[in-house]
Formats: sequence, structure tokens, C-alpha cells
Amino acid sequence: MTRVGFGSCLIVLCLFLPGIAHAIENHPPLANPVLEARYEHLTEEIRCLVCQDQNIANSPAPLAADLRYEVRRMLEAGRSNQGIKAYLVHRYGDFVLFKPPLQPDTWVLWFGPFLAAVGGLCLLVLLLWKRQQAYRREHHEVSAS
Repeated sequence: MTRVGFGSCLIVLCLFLPGIAHAIENHPPLANPVLEARYEHLTEEIRCLVCQDQNIANSPAPLAADLRYEVRRMLEAGRSNQGIKAYLVHRYGDFVLFKPPLQPDTWVLWFGPFLAAVGGLCLLVLLLWKRQQAYRREHHEVSAS
């Protein structure tokens, strides 16, 4: 039986890395510095629908690359930031924005995590209270005997 060394395993793993690595395409900056600043700002405000915890500026997902291209194309066509966001919201829903508008259909996005935390805390308090009541009953029965 032969032993495979750490170095051999490392070499084999390195052979697979090029297939795993993904680079974010790097377009040349827009000719207009104002448009470039708007592009950077917008791509940081738009959520990657694949990664969900990253903006499209930093996401390596192919959908994020498509969205960056769309934002770039719409900026070059003269669309406003609001117009671009409205298009993306119409197509993908309010979740595409890191800061969705506060309206009845987005209340879950805004208040859901807070309500879940409060509910969990209430459940914890209730369970601790019941445990304390059971403990008191047991000690009261023991001391009464």
C-alpha cells in the first residue's frame, strides 16, 4: 500500500482550481465619469438574485453579469436611476433592491426578521418560565414531604 503525501494532494487540487475559479468581467469605465459613478452606485444597490447576500457589483454569478450589462446599457441609453430600478423591480420584484420601498407588500422584508427575533425571544422566555415553575413545584413537593 503506498502513501500519498500532502504535496501530491496539493498538486492534484491545484489542477482543479482553474475550473472552479470565476472572475467578474471587467468592462472599461464609461466615458462619462458621472455615468460611471452612477453605474457603480446602482450596482451596489442591486441584489444578486443568485447569491442573495451580495450586490451585483461583487457577485461572480452569470445572472449578476447580465444585470450589470443591463444597467450599463440602460445608463448609456439615458435612463434615470429610478427608471433602471423600476425596470428591475418590475422584472424581478422588490427583492432585487437591497433597500426595498416600505409598502404593504414588502412589510415582511422589512419587519419579518425583527418579528422572528421577538417571537423567538418570547418563546425562550416562555420556556424558561415554564421550567422555573416546574422546578418550584418539585422543590415545593420535596419540602412539603
